Amino acid sequence: MTHAVENEQVYDVVVLGAGPVGENVVDRVRAAGLSAAIVESELIGGECSYWACMPSKALLRPGIARSDARALPGLRGAADGPLDAAAVLAHRNEVVGDWKDDGQLDWLDSTGTRVLRGHGRLAGPRRVEVVSPEGERHLLTARHAVAICTGSRAVLPELPGLPGARPWTSREATSSQHVPERLVVVGGGVVGAEMATAWQALGSKVTMLVRGGGLLPRMEPFVGEYVAEALRERGADIRDATVTAVVRDGGTGPVTVVLEGGDHVEGDEVLFATGRAPRTEDVGLDTVGLEPGSWLEVDDSLRVTGTDWLYAVGDVNRRALLTHQGKYQARIAGAAIAARAEGAELPDAGAWGAHAATADHAAVPQVVFTDPEAAAVGLTLAEAERAGLRVRAVDLDLGGVAGAGLYAPGYRGHARMVVDLEREVVVGASFVGPGIGELLHSATVAVVGEVPIARLWHAVPSYPTLSEAWLRLLEAYRG
Repeated sequence: MTHAVENEQVYDVVVLGAGPVGENVVDRVRAAGLSAAIVESELIGGECSYWACMPSKALLRPGIARSDARALPGLRGAADGPLDAAAVLAHRNEVVGDWKDDGQLDWLDSTGTRVLRGHGRLAGPRRVEVVSPEGERHLLTARHAVAICTGSRAVLPELPGLPGARPWTSREATSSQHVPERLVVVGGGVVGAEMATAWQALGSKVTMLVRGGGLLPRMEPFVGEYVAEALRERGADIRDATVTAVVRDGGTGPVTVVLEGGDHVEGDEVLFATGRAPRTEDVGLDTVGLEPGSWLEVDDSLRVTGTDWLYAVGDVNRRALLTHQGKYQARIAGAAIAARAEGAELPDAGAWGAHAATADHAAVPQVVFTDPEAAAVGLTLAEAERAGLRVRAVDLDLGGVAGAGLYAPGYRGHARMVVDLEREVVVGASFVGPGIGELLHSATVAVVGEVPIARLWHAVPSYPTLSEAWLRLLEAYRG
């Protein structure tokens, strides 16, 4: 599979980054019969497996299950006590394999992929230099493609006192082995909202500092309002505030977060969930005429603009910073690399098919595992209007759906369907409420498939389930 040429090892494809995205790229190219090498400087399995999707959901699930139980007759009293925080943290540790990647390595080995541990960086077109933890140097040459799948990292703002205050980022928030008595969360996006939900359920007194005061700003406004209301009802303090400094004497003890106007908030830990940056600052972009640390612009086959051999897949291209979307891109990129290796001419960008990541543009689904859950796919009403579409929003109080009343008496939730009136197809859908994450894929199919409203009438939801929300939305649309 490899050839030694002046101390070089030659593969068809070389991948930088062995998270879910890189793993899926090599899986697809190996399935097509191409040889592949993958380089990882940390744990195989990446951010999602150890510091994001998996540990965060392990922390969130017990609190959400307790809330569901508390809403049901016959279980309310049984679920009144606190969570067993030690058991929850132990389960989280088990879910991430105690931050060991043996199982992930075994899977990659089973595909016949060469795995190199160490820091990899481009050394010119189609060339990658890898330095192992022991200082060994490897030179790899790719016959067909190099794929950068190095993901993103949390960004900390430049604030007085912050570097010495040992702030949490998403990594510390999902891997902490203790429950802080007081947690200050700066930021109201997905990470901030989910981690406020998780640690509040585990016993922390949570204060959220959010510029503008609104949570989940990329979703429909009502979604963030429902989530904020629920957090407040459980004791969280959510403030419209701007942080100007952070103080923690000696890096130990309580932390003081100073606010614009002179007010301050104290906590035992402070989480900054204020954005992400691409992990491209030291991957050798300068050796191929690209800017180190930049997001990488790609076409719909995930090939970097201006190249015929370099691909950027997942977070690094900034299309959709979501694991499932990155894995989707990886399948597209792998298929495109394999097709081009055979000399195929691929369709124009934007064409539907196996070689174009068109879902990145208007059909990105996301579930936020707060309590209540939030979920959305496609365009919000405001986004659709900005895109120049003639649209109508159809809203529904989910509490009126029979399945919701059975899920929990007094069920509270809301749904919105955004319809393109010219084509009479759904271009966006948003939900907030207990258990609504499982509604999202039906909405995704409707948006991606551009299913006409007239046909959706014949997709009959089972009674009595939350899915009956679709029937009620269609009824409201028809009036």
